Amino acid sequence: MAKYNIGDSRVIESREVSDGITIRRRRESPDGKRFTTYERVERPNLAVIKKNGARELFDRDKLTISIKRSVGKFFNSEVEIEEMISEVEDSLYAIGENEITSKQIGDKVLDELAGRNEVAYVRFASVYHKFKTLDDFVKILEQRKEQRNRI
Repeated sequence: MAKYNIGDSRVIESREVSDGITIRRRRESPDGKRFTTYERVERPNLAVIKKNGARELFDRDKLTISIKRSVGKFFNSEVEIEEMISEVEDSLYAIGENEITSKQIGDKVLDELAGRNEVAYVRFASVYHKFKTLDDFVKILEQRKEQRNRI
């Protein structure tokens, strides 16, 4: 696949993507080839406080890999996974803090999964909470049933 210098291309069409913070641009290179670029609003960096107290920058790609590894096959498409990750990321920024905990990230992922796919929810919860016994699964299933019945 050829690589193009965006500065040498011309914009044919621009559209806002459904997430409201990304712009999709169709471009044409000087040799007539067309390609698409996506531009996202740059947000301030979030620091993640890990369970051991270490700090690192929030990494959307790391979150994506984690979710795909644990529950990716329970979704119909990459687009659905990306939408979910965008929702999680937006909710983390909506907290309004420069630092968030890894627990807050995990909880936001669980919140999002609860409304999208219950099997994926349980699977992610098993990794997130480090289930060791069958009773751990039973407990989370009972909690999920209670939550669903309240809605």
